[in-house]
Amino acid sequence: MNSKILMTISAIVLAVPGLGALFAPQEFLTYLGAPPSGYLPALVQLFAAALLGLAMINWAVKGSKVGGIYNRPIAVGNLMHFTVGAFTMVHVSMRGHVQPVIIAITVIYALLAIAFGAVVFRG
Repeated sequence: MNSKILMTISAIVLAVPGLGALFAPQEFLTYLGAPPSGYLPALVQLFAAALLGLAMINWAVKGSKVGGIYNRPIAVGNLMHFTVGAFTMVHVSMRGHVQPVIIAITVIYALLAIAFGAVVFRG
């Protein structure tokens, strides 16, 4: 896969929920069924900051070569994020009735984990 396309897609996939969680943490928590009180909105915003940070890195390197020895730390960081995210979403999905949005997130994360795995290990 072309690294410019991969980095652009991953930047968008990370930025959209990052922006939503940053500017509407209470609504994000309510959608997830958690009480939007106490320290939870701040934790959601910290998570959003991490997503936006990774999205900005991906967007910044989208014009550069990614793979092999080029921008390897960025590719490995993305591989880790999307692999752990995919496994986490699969674990959540195995708990019972799953909403379609959870299935969609799981599929997107799994596809991006596979893509970054190919970039990191294929060279």
